[in-house]
Amino acid sequence: MPLLKDCHTKVGRHVRGPVNAFWVFHVIRDYVTLLDADRRYLDWTDRFEQAQVPLPIVFGHHDLLPGNFIDDGRKVWLIDWEYGGFGTAMFDLANLSSNGAFGAAEDAVLLDAYFEGKVGDGLRRAFAAMKAASALREALWAMVSDVHLKTPGVDYKAHARDYLARAQAGFDRFAERHR
Repeated sequence: MPLLKDCHTKVGRHVRGPVNAFWVFHVIRDYVTLLDADRRYLDWTDRFEQAQVPLPIVFGHHDLLPGNFIDDGRKVWLIDWEYGGFGTAMFDLANLSSNGAFGAAEDAVLLDAYFEGKVGDGLRRAFAAMKAASALREALWAMVSDVHLKTPGVDYKAHARDYLARAQAGFDRFAERHR
């Protein structure tokens, strides 16, 4: 958790020149349009975006896959910053959880540690929506990659199926708990 908090509070101060902004809801809408994908993903995206709460803008990584963490025995390194930019900390938290396949208990620990105390229902609702959005973005990225990249040994279709299942489960949980 200290590594992520340091990124959010310190990295942006050291970046020079124009910097990207990352808003997952824009990315999803763009991917859906590019792919002419199922329009229900746009409805999901609207619901997820409406569930967000105001948070400070931070410099985030936005691609917290397990392979982007390297532990050299002395220090943990965060690599692959191609999606790095200013955005909401909520995406990095949800992205870490989604890509790490965290369950409810791990999510509670993650949120309480990051926000330094028990978080309220508004933050939990925003997190649940963002976690599902993170999975949906990853699935759509895999679909785009399947069309535009031909990397030997990489099964983008399987990756998309896995993350679409996670997104569907996240949407179902969100819709049931937050009608």
